[in-house]
Amino acid sequence: MGLSMELRHLRYFVAVAEEGSVTLAAEHRLHTSQPSLSRQLRDLEYEVGADLLIRSAQGVTLTAAGRVFLDNARLALAQVEAAVDAARRAAVPSKPGFALGFLTGQEMDWLPGALNLLKDVMPNIEITVASQYSPDLADALQRKKLDLAFMRPEAGAEDLDYRIVTREPLVVIMPSDHDLAAKQAIEPGELSGQTFINVSKTAPHLRQVIDAFIEKTGIAVVNDHQVDNIAMAMSLVASTRGVALLPAYTRNFMPWSVVSRPLAVEAPTIDLVVGYHRGNNSPTLKLFLSRVGELACNFAMKTP
Repeated sequence: MGLSMELRHLRYFVAVAEEGSVTLAAEHRLHTSQPSLSRQLRDLEYEVGADLLIRSAQGVTLTAAGRVFLDNARLALAQVEAAVDAARRAAVPSKPGFALGFLTGQEMDWLPGALNLLKDVMPNIEITVASQYSPDLADALQRKKLDLAFMRPEAGAEDLDYRIVTREPLVVIMPSDHDLAAKQAIEPGELSGQTFINVSKTAPHLRQVIDAFIEKTGIAVVNDHQVDNIAMAMSLVASTRGVALLPAYTRNFMPWSVVSRPLAVEAPTIDLVVGYHRGNNSPTLKLFLSRVGELACNFAMKTP
C-alpha cells in the first residue's frame, strides 16, 4: 500500500464494487457526494497503477485487476477490524476464569459450597461447570480444559494430583417393596442369589471397590446387568427388582420406588477427591486448594 493510500480508499472501493454503482454507494453506504467518491476512486487507481473499474451508464464492473484488488482489500479491512477488536478487548481487564468439573451427580452436594468458596476468594471470577464421568474429567484436567474436578482418583493420570474430600460408604439399593427393605441393615450374604446390578467400566474405580468387596465377603452374585450412570441404575433396580451397591451420594437421586439400606458390616468406601493438574499455576486454584479442607469439614458436619 502506497503512502498516500488510506483505509478509507479501501472502504470506498469495496462499497462501490458491492453496490455496482458509484451513485448508490455514495448515497446509501458512504453518505458522501458522488463527485467526491469518484475522485477518491481515481486517486486509488492512480496509486495502484491500474484500472480497477469499468464505468458505464449502467454502473460499474470490475476489471481483472479490480477483482484481485477487491479480495485483498476485503482481507485487509477484516484484519484491521480484528486488530481494533483485539486492542479494545486488551484495554478492558477480563474477569479471571475457573473451570470446575463434577462427577455426574456430585454437584448436588458439592457445587454450592465450591461456588461460595470461589466467590469468597475471587469475587469477580467467571466460573464454568462441567458434569462428566470421572475418566472424562481426568482427561479434561490433563488437557487443561478444567482447573479442578470433584472425581475419583483415576489410574494412569500421571500428571494429576488428588486431595481426598470425603470417603463415601457403599449402600445397598433395592426396590422399596423388596423383601430386604424391611431390614434396618443388610448382611452381605443376603445379597447372594439376588439379581445384581453392577457398574460398567465408565466408573472403573467404583467397579474395583465393588468387585473387591464381593470377593472379600464371598457373596454369590452374578453381574446380571451393568449400568453407565445413576439414572440407569435406579431404573434397572426398579424394573428388574434387583439390588446394587452404590456410593451413598446416589441416595439423592432415588425415586419413590427405590430405597437404600446400609450394610450390617463395615461398609467398603470409595474416595471422592478433588483432582487438578500439577502443572496448573492458576492463583485461583492455589487459593481453592488452601481452603479445600474447610469445604470438606463443612460437608462432613452436614452429613448424617
